[in-house]
Amino acid sequence: MGKNKFNNRKKKRNQKGKPKKERKTYSLYSNKDQRRNFGTKRKVEEVNEDVRNEKRKKEYIENTPETFSSDSDDNVDNMQQLLSTFKHYSNEKKIESNEDESGDDLNDSFDEEDFVEESDYKDENELIETNQDDEEIEINDDVETQNEDNDLESCQDPFSKHLLFELSPNLLNSVQNLPTTSTTTIENWSKLNRLIIQIPQCNEESKSDENVTSNTILEQKIFALPGEIPKKINLNKETYETLFIKSQIKDNLIRSNTSLSSNDKLKSIPLTSLQGEIFSIINNYQDFYFPGRTFDNAEEIRFVYCLHVVNHILKTRTKVLHHNARLSKKDDVPEEFRDQGLVRPKILIIVPFKSSAYKIIQLLINILITEDKGNVINKNRFIEDYTGNELQMPKKNPKPEDYELTFSGNTSDDFKIGITVTKKSLKLYAAFYSSDIIIASPLGLRTIIGAEGESERDFDFLASIELLIFDQMELFLMQNWDHVLHIMNHIHLQPKDSHGTDFSRVRHWSLNGWAKYYRQTLIFSSLILPEINSIFNKKCFNYAGKVKVVNEIQFGSIGQVFVQLPHVFQKINVNSVEHSIDARFDFFINKILPQQRDPLMKQTMIYVASYFDYVKIRNYFKKEDIGFVQICEYSKEAKIARARDIFFHGDVQFLLYTERHHFFNRIRIKGIRHIVFYQPPTFPHFYYEICNFMQEANMNKKIGSMSNMTVTVLYTKYDAQQLATIVSTERAAKMIQSEKTVHMLVTDGN
Repeated sequence: MGKNKFNNRKKKRNQKGKPKKERKTYSLYSNKDQRRNFGTKRKVEEVNEDVRNEKRKKEYIENTPETFSSDSDDNVDNMQQLLSTFKHYSNEKKIESNEDESGDDLNDSFDEEDFVEESDYKDENELIETNQDDEEIEINDDVETQNEDNDLESCQDPFSKHLLFELSPNLLNSVQNLPTTSTTTIENWSKLNRLIIQIPQCNEESKSDENVTSNTILEQKIFALPGEIPKKINLNKETYETLFIKSQIKDNLIRSNTSLSSNDKLKSIPLTSLQGEIFSIINNYQDFYFPGRTFDNAEEIRFVYCLHVVNHILKTRTKVLHHNARLSKKDDVPEEFRDQGLVRPKILIIVPFKSSAYKIIQLLINILITEDKGNVINKNRFIEDYTGNELQMPKKNPKPEDYELTFSGNTSDDFKIGITVTKKSLKLYAAFYSSDIIIASPLGLRTIIGAEGESERDFDFLASIELLIFDQMELFLMQNWDHVLHIMNHIHLQPKDSHGTDFSRVRHWSLNGWAKYYRQTLIFSSLILPEINSIFNKKCFNYAGKVKVVNEIQFGSIGQVFVQLPHVFQKINVNSVEHSIDARFDFFINKILPQQRDPLMKQTMIYVASYFDYVKIRNYFKKEDIGFVQICEYSKEAKIARARDIFFHGDVQFLLYTERHHFFNRIRIKGIRHIVFYQPPTFPHFYYEICNFMQEANMNKKIGSMSNMTVTVLYTKYDAQQLATIVSTERAAKMIQSEKTVHMLVTDGN
């Protein structure tokens, strides 16, 4: 059908006898040369395009010194250095295709292995509406874009203030120096409670000049302003205009926000109180770490960051199309029309399961598209791929409630999907380099990024990420944390190919390699963990600053142990994280193990949080010929059943048990009389769950007595966060700072 439509248009033009003037296109989003060429004249057209491209490239380089400001020489050098690294630079990258491929149907789907290939659709650019009439309609709907371009200095939209301007030398030095010099402010809000706000600090002399530096008498260069402390918005007084929320989506918010109460719907901005406080921060384009995610507020959090995502993409798209229309009447590209990155993808959302991605995409659809007035391309394929594959929960011996909630829906952890946003439609399964949004799991991205030395790997699509979102981040520790670190190490690297980019439209800060200072990172988890803290502190460089929610834990999970037990906490003194690994093992072998090998300490479970520690202990037990059974995430069901039976009947002294196996299976171990936590559990509810296995109903009455049961926990000062979730923040601080190395708490069974 698409091909017939194309032929009919061509026939009408021939009948009129007037050659249609080809409109100039400068946008990365609507680059004609990314289209596939069809017909017998394809090779001739490619040669002509290459000649025109080379001519355009030379003219651009020759004219650059005249159009740039006084620092243009540095900018030209940066661009030439960038271009020289590409294998084969061309503004119009041609996509080779097989002659037998049709490529005419917009609803054709991509194979997953083709996600990082350039678009194969003849009418791909129709999806992003390069039709001039559509652009004029969009421009009329967004007059503020024109006003913004005319008066950049007085622009108040956080999106524009954050992305349109380069960093001043003083601010750049501040964010480049590690550790970053910043001012710290603590505030208390009603829902988020305690906020720690860190803003990179500039020299006093730079503040006096504000954000304007004179280069010549005729021109001024406007620099980005340093970040500001976020102000809590008043949902009853603010408007969509004052919050710079696109008018296109405001009518969809009440319908799509399922967390609203009847009172919330009456507010001028239909958000809950928690959503309002989170939006106050993320709309300020600052990094944000919220470790208070629960099953109850998960939908509230998901909605507010999806709103931010849609708002960001629509603003980007409006600005690009607005500039396209104005550039169609110009022969060159002025500096103020630099509005893009090195590649198209702007937003990366990383979640653990397909079910999480499904909920996010459904929200994006509901926020962006009014009922019965939009189109979702490949929706049926998406529903088929991202639903089903659910775990069957047992009716006998049911799993804990949190397990059923975590693993509801499709639990596949290997997926990636690109999304293209247009005015009234979403295209799912878009090629990565044609996508605005990428939603993926850590494993799904790792398979594309690959490892050093692999022939087929690609990470250029991560070069221009402006908004990075991690949701349910604590679950990545149970999957593979190395994948997360691998992804973070490949964001904002210099691309190896040009991917059809029009470099005259690329922002200078992107050419300079400063994209990481503009990226906003949002992290949502249910826990504060050192691994997540490390990402937030060492991998997030946002010049606007960062906000972290840190609340004290009043009551630890030990209070939910209903078995009468002595809990002995043994501190291991260490000087560094690296030293703590060996120190913990030595302490266990020399101090704890000899006590637990006593015949009175039969049926001891050793709970190990790290698989590497588990392997180390297992190998030692085998070497010393210590009787034990083992259950880990790689154990087969038959071996697990056999190990549980042997342990229950007391035929061995020890059971080695890994945290990841417990997370994914949550089986009930019977016969436990003594527990050694080699390290405090990652999830605090695992502590009382394991301890409560020691109730009398689970015991083998032929072995031991209920009066001889103990719990031992090994910890270092680097386990402070996990320890606090067990015994409370105040008590954990005392235990770490105390000169005593042994602390005992007793649960009374009530």
